[in-house]
Amino acid sequence: MAEMSVQLVAVERRLWSGTASFVVARTIEGEIGILPNHEPLLAQLAEGGLVRITTTDGEVVSAAVHGGFLSVTGDGVSVLAEDADLGGEVNVDEARADLESADSDIRSRARARLRAAGQAA
Repeated sequence: MAEMSVQLVAVERRLWSGTASFVVARTIEGEIGILPNHEPLLAQLAEGGLVRITTTDGEVVSAAVHGGFLSVTGDGVSVLAEDADLGGEVNVDEARADLESADSDIRSRARARLRAAGQAA
């Protein structure tokens, strides 16, 4: 099975790194899927987007990503987010409460966090 090196990094910390067989990310141009040996590219990540990484072990790592860039090179994939939350770290009750906010940016981030946590939003 083909694999690629993937790093998911936010400004404050590295959230995940390892080998993967597939990465899906939402960019400002739309959703993109990356397989090993993908052509190099640089894309701007959408606010309130979701990144899903399928590891070589078959696990799926989901993260709510708020801005940043996706970089694909011959060495692998780097997701460089301004802010990100791994699905397993999301406080679902807090995110649901944020859906009631008047601020559309907060609602967008809450929806992304709930999707990353496997909750319908």
